Amino acid sequence: MANPYRPDLGDTVSVEKPALDSLLDQLAELGYQTLGPKVRNGTLIYGRVDSMDELPRGYVSEQSAGRFRLVHTGHSRYFDVIPGAQSWKQFLFPPRLDLFKLQRDGARWMAMDGRSQAPAYAFIGVRACELAAIQVQDRAFLREDFVDPEYRARRERAFVLAVNCLHPAGTCFCGSVARGPKVGSGYDLCLTEVEDVFLVTVGSELGRTVLASVPVLAASAFLLGLAEGGLQQAEKATQDGPGTDGLTELIEAHLDGEHWEEVGKRCLGCGNCTMVCPTCFCWDALDHTNLNGTETGRERVWDSCFNPGYSFQAGGNIRPSIRARYRQWLSHKFGTWPAQQGTTGCVGCGRCITWCPAEIDVREELAALQKEAV
Repeated sequence: MANPYRPDLGDTVSVEKPALDSLLDQLAELGYQTLGPKVRNGTLIYGRVDSMDELPRGYVSEQSAGRFRLVHTGHSRYFDVIPGAQSWKQFLFPPRLDLFKLQRDGARWMAMDGRSQAPAYAFIGVRACELAAIQVQDRAFLREDFVDPEYRARRERAFVLAVNCLHPAGTCFCGSVARGPKVGSGYDLCLTEVEDVFLVTVGSELGRTVLASVPVLAASAFLLGLAEGGLQQAEKATQDGPGTDGLTELIEAHLDGEHWEEVGKRCLGCGNCTMVCPTCFCWDALDHTNLNGTETGRERVWDSCFNPGYSFQAGGNIRPSIRARYRQWLSHKFGTWPAQQGTTGCVGCGRCITWCPAEIDVREELAALQKEAV
């Protein structure tokens, strides 16, 4: 049914929770693939969600260094669970992507046209840190001097239904790097979940159009205050981190510090931190040819600065040790990204901590550098 009251941009309204199904239906009618968090094989993934029943209602995730556990507590909320290893990056910057394919036609090679229109994704439940991560990748792939056409085609067709984070996990430190838990700009609609309703803030005309099919009410001062109080508590819980002031100067001044050797001995060089990181954008190009030599192609695949081959150049490897590769990863995230991208490469999501098998905590490593500098 149509809304008797239609909010303007920036307005926050109250929506009964079952109405989220109507919003998902509306997005599907507009041609979007609705993707969101769901439980599969005992963990949390991002996949197709067609109704609220597929969302992780009643779940929380317990996270610490090297540990992730999904727990069903039976509460009534849909978005309390903090994401697992997967991020939205996989849909905008796929792990594997065909760049071109060629087929032999006699003595010539002919291009095989297998491309289709980029999918239209609706991301359901994007946290503040994750939206910030998408915007970091925008800076990498949508530069003034170069635009990645594959990334742009997906990005410009993406609908973002963000969600304010009220129950952060133990490895979350978004508040310390000013990337959460409250969602900033760049969303179409933003939810704040309280017990009985969603508070929905309109962020774009597209979001306003989608919301037009959902019954809404003006948000009361009580509900707004409840949401604000929850966000303040969440922000306090996510302040345990390095901050951003002075990190570039700290790292540049201690590239030969003793602590790099210590962490290099503990790091396995597995690259887990880069694979789960929502902002890492390193990639490689691989060529493939079939056995009879009639077809060939090139694909783009995710790569990692922890891969020894990534830093191999003519004449040798410029980062031959794990110590050097870990230093490159951390110093790039917190030291050189601000100069290159205008922002740090870390959004405080904590994935690199949770999914490190050696239980290395980046917060502790930066604190150790700060202590060494004193």
